[in-house]
Amino acid sequence: MTTYLQLDVDGVEPESGAPAADRLVSGAPIFRTWNLDEADGGLYAGIWEATPGKWKIVYDEWEYFHILSGYSVVTADDGETFHLRAGDRMILKPGFKGTWEVIETTRKDYVIRL
Repeated sequence: MTTYLQLDVDGVEPESGAPAADRLVSGAPIFRTWNLDEADGGLYAGIWEATPGKWKIVYDEWEYFHILSGYSVVTADDGETFHLRAGDRMILKPGFKGTWEVIETTRKDYVIRL
């Protein structure tokens, strides 16, 4: 068993996706996700990318992420707004609700714990 992981997407085929129709607010965003690791107990790590658009988000999981490129705006249901650019880091915890708007195609690395 390897006890380390480099987040390198070379040679890894991404999964494609989009927000569920009932969550889409505007645009036609497309997601690409490179799932690079999965551990027992519901722990995931990888790279995620989205094209411009806006959708509703509801977190049942805990997610740490680091913005690698692009520009997004996350807005909580209470109105608090977070402008996210390359270098920004954030944790969204279970219970967080709001919207994610990609202004410029955004790529992040992430660690999710269910």
